[in-house]
Amino acid sequence: MADRPLKKPPSSNWLALQKTLPKASSSKDKDDKHAKKRRKLDNGRSERSASVNSFAALELPEAEEPVASTSDLKNGESLSSLRKMVAGELAYTDAQKLPGKYLAIDCEMVGVGIEGAESSLARVTLVNFYGAVQMDEFVRQRERVVDYRTRYSGIRESDMFKAKPFEQVQKRVAELLEDRILVGHAVHNDLKVLLLSHPRHQTRDTQYYAGKFKVTKSRFVALRNIVQQELGIAIQDGEHSSLTDARATMAVYRVHRKEWEKGTKQQAPSKKRKKPDANDEPEEFPGGGRKGVSSGLSTVVKRDTREPDKKSWWKELGAGPKGSVRL
Repeated sequence: MADRPLKKPPSSNWLALQKTLPKASSSKDKDDKHAKKRRKLDNGRSERSASVNSFAALELPEAEEPVASTSDLKNGESLSSLRKMVAGELAYTDAQKLPGKYLAIDCEMVGVGIEGAESSLARVTLVNFYGAVQMDEFVRQRERVVDYRTRYSGIRESDMFKAKPFEQVQKRVAELLEDRILVGHAVHNDLKVLLLSHPRHQTRDTQYYAGKFKVTKSRFVALRNIVQQELGIAIQDGEHSSLTDARATMAVYRVHRKEWEKGTKQQAPSKKRKKPDANDEPEEFPGGGRKGVSSGLSTVVKRDTREPDKKSWWKELGAGPKGSVRL
């Protein structure tokens, strides 16, 4: 075999040149650099996802219901809540829709008779303590309506198409008011047109109590004035509504309920006297005798029941100064 030529060792110049040239990076080094870069990116993504997840996992506090401020409270009642009640902006639970213990009433009239001068009941509204409607009915008229008084009553001729007979409305009102406290403003007028009565100890007249407890200067304050004073809202600016007025009356009562109830004497119904039984033995008292009469005294009164003889009355006349009279 022929001898292969031997490789010559690199010269000194070549070795010096290799030292001055930058070392070429190997593929392994490149892979390491890419791996480091990928790990860095993956770590950044994981940190960002962890921060997002941790933020989502935080339990946010539940939204609390707005609490009425001290300035909004009056005698324990929230004025803003009462204003919403008068405006009909409250939502009621099933329990709040029940009649309850208190009912407020208001009525609207129309004009009948000559020139509509006479008032006739046309609408009746009853609301409970929370302002929920218990009854709101129009009353059918027996006479021709001369003046609907829409400016004040809010009633129109079209409302009479759904009206009910007076007797039916009256019966329904009486059933609702039984064993309940009736709240009204000058409530005697409402009872008068309904031909009903209500126990005095179960009646709360806001007009009467406002004057009695010096809430207003006038003893006969109008409903719109006391509502403006106590709640700071205006009612009855235009057409009246028995629903709005009934709710406003209840709102005024709720503001002063605690004070007014303390000053109200609960009058119990009068007890009937027990009739004496024939079989009962007479009650004995110390010393004997009857109740209220001393046993040591006896009173005898004799009355002459004979009628005087009116015949020959002239015979009883004596002789006068001028002599006797002869017939």
